[in-house]
Amino acid sequence: MPVRTTGGTGPVATTNPAPQETDETVGHETTEPVADKGPGPDDARHPSPDDARHLNSPLLLTLLLLTAVMLQGPIRGALSAPVMQSWMTVFVAVMVQALPFLVLGVLLSAAIAVFVPPSFFARALPKRPALAVPVAGVAGAVLPGCECASVPVAGALVRRGVTPAAALAFLLSAPAINPIVLTATAVAFPGDPEMVLARFVASLLVACAMGWLWHRVGRTDWLRPPDRPTYEGQGKGAAFWGSVRHDVTHAGGFLVIGAMAAATLKAVVPEEWLRAAAGNPVFSVLALAVLAVLLSICSEADAFVAASLTQFSLTARLTFLVVGPMIDLKLFAMQAGTFGRAFALRFAPATFALAVVVSALTGTVLL
Repeated sequence: MPVRTTGGTGPVATTNPAPQETDETVGHETTEPVADKGPGPDDARHPSPDDARHLNSPLLLTLLLLTAVMLQGPIRGALSAPVMQSWMTVFVAVMVQALPFLVLGVLLSAAIAVFVPPSFFARALPKRPALAVPVAGVAGAVLPGCECASVPVAGALVRRGVTPAAALAFLLSAPAINPIVLTATAVAFPGDPEMVLARFVASLLVACAMGWLWHRVGRTDWLRPPDRPTYEGQGKGAAFWGSVRHDVTHAGGFLVIGAMAAATLKAVVPEEWLRAAAGNPVFSVLALAVLAVLLSICSEADAFVAASLTQFSLTARLTFLVVGPMIDLKLFAMQAGTFGRAFALRFAPATFALAVVVSALTGTVLL
């Protein structure tokens, strides 16, 4: 529609102007469409993020490959060093042991989140948190996995409305008192069957005590799980696999970080320190407690490692078996990723101290 003028004055706005006229006619001056503009100097200096990503990613990959090819001699020599061989052995062992149970825990977590209604937990657990804690602790015996499986399941329980004290008791007891772990312990200590009972009693006591402690002094702002994507409006199958993909990516990253830290510390701790600590009853307990944290061995395999440490007493080895499934490097990283760093920084030291004391007392009485 042409612009109507009155008495030679400026343009008079018309009702419902056409978009093309408004875009191209401003005060009798014509402007070219934006799409016709060529790239100006400002655009060259400030590329869009998408352009930068498309341009830089292949370039960085090419530079990385060229650097690896040029330095392949020094890299091959560094990887063949005994320290690096030890590091890679521990890292691969931790990952191979933990990944199947991490996947199991993620599948259970997704199943709980999608298929189990929140009312189920309200009926299954006592109303009072003080009574729900031991029930959840004993329920940990039914999860056939290690700590990598129990962390995502405990996170799902909290999201489904279970009191955090009960979920944390389950988190600590499940990797230590389930049938697979107890059977492995019996096989590893064929001449000391009392080790199975001692491990069950000490682990359950620590799990319940930590649940009660959290109920008494824990604060809601310490427990801040990260945001999760919502799957409302999707089918149960899509929601299930969406939850699985999210948890595998999230928890798997922290597992890799923990495994790398465990491998690094295992490669640099001298074995002479272990032999020196084994001669003192108090130091032997503390040494194996710290070693359990550093090695980050899966609870299905830690009994065989403990059985091989014959220079240490049974009580010290019991401490190794109780502490490891409750707090180690990879578990700390996964707890921080699942429940928040503020939670892990408070929960992990308290769990370590209580596990050392309870396992030492239990070993003194039963072993």
